Amino acid sequence: SAYWFNNSQELIDFKEGRHASFEYGRYGNPTTEALEKKMSALEKAESTVFVASGMYASVAMLSALVPAGGHVVTTTDCYRKTRIYMETELPKTKSQMTVIRPADMDALQNALDNNNVSLFFTETPTNPFLRCIDIDLVSKMCHSKGALLCIDSTFASPINQKALTLGADLVIHSATKYIAGHNDVIGGCISGRDELVSKVRIYHHVVGGVLNPNAAYLILRGMKTLHLRVQCQNNTAMRMAQFLEEHPKIARVYYPGLPSHPEHHIAKSQMTGFGGVISFEVAGDFDATRRFIDSVKIPYHAPSFGGCESIIDQPAIMSYWDSKEQREIYGIKDNLIRFSIGVEDFEDLKNDVVQALDKI
Repeated sequence: SAYWFNNSQELIDFKEGRHASFEYGRYGNPTTEALEKKMSALEKAESTVFVASGMYASVAMLSALVPAGGHVVTTTDCYRKTRIYMETELPKTKSQMTVIRPADMDALQNALDNNNVSLFFTETPTNPFLRCIDIDLVSKMCHSKGALLCIDSTFASPINQKALTLGADLVIHSATKYIAGHNDVIGGCISGRDELVSKVRIYHHVVGGVLNPNAAYLILRGMKTLHLRVQCQNNTAMRMAQFLEEHPKIARVYYPGLPSHPEHHIAKSQMTGFGGVISFEVAGDFDATRRFIDSVKIPYHAPSFGGCESIIDQPAIMSYWDSKEQREIYGIKDNLIRFSIGVEDFEDLKNDVVQALDKI
């Protein structure tokens, strides 16, 4: 937790940048530093800061880069806790928020034209409908008005999408998901220009939210197989999405790799793979959807995604059980399912889905 110095002069040299060392665990450690350098190389970023969770990465970024009285634009489709944070905490600094639909570029332009926008913060693909935002286009729109663009690229992973090379100023990941990849460690990171990441790092050093060195080690371990896992998940998810779209007991499938997806053309242009998460609506009601989920045998019934094990959940229960009104506002139907594909064999997963659909 602490690093010692041989004498006062060595400490002074450290403080003035002439001696390389560490000081206190909250400000960094060799394992986390190695992880940050690896992530910067992977995302083609000048700098990366790793923190205790993906949610804290979003909080630290917003707290460090949105000034008091600032204005944030975000999208209707996003991780619910991120939206809750912005709705409840930004007003405390007299900051405002505009929420637009993911594909509504006219609404984004209107927000940029009529407000002093500090930041556009969006996922792509989004949670849970996997909508895709044209990063090159929105970066140009934001930069023309002096606004920053931060992309949460968790659903894509750095293997499928490199948001910084497309014009984003910052990219955020919940490293808990694809990057660590084994459903056994929690972490998050922010990558981008050193000028911006340094501001987040200074805030982080004051507030805490530190990634444990052992967690950093586990994430480094997971990254060794990142490309193998993601390639496997891309392939299996694409086959599963095609299969589900043709099944009579499935009403609708949301997956960027399908031509039926509203932003398929965007996904094709900026992603090298379409990810391992599929959302779909069962042709049935709340109880039929429950029966389906309760009947699958391979996927775990749990939150999160991106690990080696397949995970399935019904967002109406898992994420929105406390607010039917919020479900209706954001289009979370009772029959919606989010299916995170693991590294299991496709035929095994397909057969499991078939026998579960036979129960409804």
